[in-house]
Amino acid sequence: MKIQKNILTIDCKGSIMDRKTKEDTMKTRKVLALAGVTLLAAGVLAACSGGSATKGEQTFAFTYETDPDNLNYLTTSKAATSNITSNVIDGLLENDRYGNLVPSMAEDWSVSKDGLIYTYKIRQDAKWYTSEGEEYAPVKAQDFVTGLKYATDKKSQALYLVQDSIKGLDAYAKGENKDFSQVGIKALDDQTVQYTLNKPESFWNSKTTMGVLAPVNEEFLNSKGDDFGKATDPSSILYNGPYLLKSIVTKSTVEFAKNPNYWDKDNVHIDKVKLSFWDGQDTSKPAENFKDGSLSAARLYPTSASFAELEKEMKDNIVYTQQDSTTYVVGTNIDRQSYKYTSKTSDEQKTSTKKALLNKDFRQAIAFGFDRTAYASQLNGQTGASKILRNIFVPPTFVQADGKNFGDMVKEKLVTYGDEWKDVNLADAQDGLYNPEKAKAEFAKAKSALQAEGVQFPIHLDMPVDQTATTKVQRVQSFKQSVEETLGADNVVIDIQQLQKDEVLNITYFAETAAGEDWDISDNVGWTPDFADPSTYLDIIKPSVGENTKTYLGFDSGTDNAAAKKVGLNDYEKLVIEAGNETIDVAKRYDKYAVAQAWLTDSALIIPTTSLTGRPILSKMVPFTMPFAFSGNKGTSDPLLYKYLELQDKAVTADEYQKAQDKWMKEKEESNKKAQEELAKHVK
Repeated sequence: MKIQKNILTIDCKGSIMDRKTKEDTMKTRKVLALAGVTLLAAGVLAACSGGSATKGEQTFAFTYETDPDNLNYLTTSKAATSNITSNVIDGLLENDRYGNLVPSMAEDWSVSKDGLIYTYKIRQDAKWYTSEGEEYAPVKAQDFVTGLKYATDKKSQALYLVQDSIKGLDAYAKGENKDFSQVGIKALDDQTVQYTLNKPESFWNSKTTMGVLAPVNEEFLNSKGDDFGKATDPSSILYNGPYLLKSIVTKSTVEFAKNPNYWDKDNVHIDKVKLSFWDGQDTSKPAENFKDGSLSAARLYPTSASFAELEKEMKDNIVYTQQDSTTYVVGTNIDRQSYKYTSKTSDEQKTSTKKALLNKDFRQAIAFGFDRTAYASQLNGQTGASKILRNIFVPPTFVQADGKNFGDMVKEKLVTYGDEWKDVNLADAQDGLYNPEKAKAEFAKAKSALQAEGVQFPIHLDMPVDQTATTKVQRVQSFKQSVEETLGADNVVIDIQQLQKDEVLNITYFAETAAGEDWDISDNVGWTPDFADPSTYLDIIKPSVGENTKTYLGFDSGTDNAAAKKVGLNDYEKLVIEAGNETIDVAKRYDKYAVAQAWLTDSALIIPTTSLTGRPILSKMVPFTMPFAFSGNKGTSDPLLYKYLELQDKAVTADEYQKAQDKWMKEKEESNKKAQEELAKHVK
């Protein structure tokens, strides 16, 4: 799941799986496996942990669900690590609460007029500290050079983010050039680091929030050797961020303390952070722990038996978070090779299913016949079901150009594919795809064509699910019900394969190759973007080099796959490449990516379902004080970053939240506009 940007072992990012709990399973950081429990779940903490340990001291109490297997922020792509290290390690820039990129280790920056050379001035008051808060050394420009060389030498899971961007890095990474000084990163002096790119990237600065571009002190790194970034040892890394990691106890607690010498300590309002391990079982616990003061925030579960009573008691305090950029999907396996977990009883059924999934009209029939509101209600309840719905892979508001959201651009292109798209609404928080009449019409076309190929009906589609995740099972059952009801069980049968969690992971998220992807359709993955450009979504399924073709579509990239050719993915790749080659005019670039997204939507190869956030919570967090971003490691929609965050004594009310949201949206628009206008002064 690249959505690591989180974990299928249920990670703090909202019930997602660690994007890379297994070496080499996925090169990317954000592929997410959709787990049965979601973020903001609470565990049991000491009753005093949500309050003040001493007068005037503020403690944020929350939970985590996956232990990190290391603290090496330079080489890992796992959310379990970055959720910790992003609070203790600062890169060149960070996000403010409006999503703007603002100075961090770099107090200023400039870009050449051709967009190829980025130069950053390192602040002189930036220091490295030990876990005990002792000053170790200044942060210097060379630390960024050391960090990138180390990340490359160690084959960082996140190297893909910059390997083709920085001049000479690809050749060095492949061993074609062994001299790192030929790579486009230079420390011009102690306070100046410079990057030379292969081609302009308007979104380059958004990459600087990622661990692969973070600094490291060379002397300390060498002194630690293989023990650098050891999972349970806070002393195995140095700190230049707002917090110091004080302790990690496996499956127990993670504790942070404010860095008293941090250069920007006035924007660090929380003195201590205490996270408690939670196994995701008792869904009534979050609210209980919030009410007794043990937690500062708690995820709620509207389908739990206790929710009705809780709603009566705390209705005024239940708020729904905004939708984020994480997109969960239903993928289609167009080249299935393994049948260990199947209800199929003959080779004829296997062949018929393969042919059906290669037929666009058949896939569209599934997309239009899937009641995603009913599906989402199994997690978010009927009241909140629509609040998490998403209709396109790249979120409709992810980027904007010429006064239009990306979703508006896509709609303009999509309508050219046929009448079935004329009245489709691609906005978030509503089901713009479900239409039984369209589903039946598309299926009729598909059935006629498939019968001519000798296909036998009904088509049997194996869909795996973790049998221990109650809400997940309910969602899959809902999917089955709506599709079979719309298309007829004599035409399509969804065969739910209820498996152990490890079994589901091994045949979806953790499958080493496409041969191990043992399913026909799967809702076990999603995606969270790495940087602020549509390519971060659309590149991942390019048939030549896509990092997640096996996870989403059941074939290995770079293999000249026959099924990929048949469904037109080579045409899709041409569209994505054409968009990527537009490096000067951002509006034209986004417009071309909208063409690619429209193709992907019409193909129905990947059917979006929901976002990660948009879920009900109880909270004492002052609304909209967290750093915000749709991508990267320094902005979030979940309580995973603690700089800027403020707490209040009483639970936030729905009215308070709405007023804060309205105010924030207005301020954000103004702030983003101002930041955009100020970009010109950085061109030198």
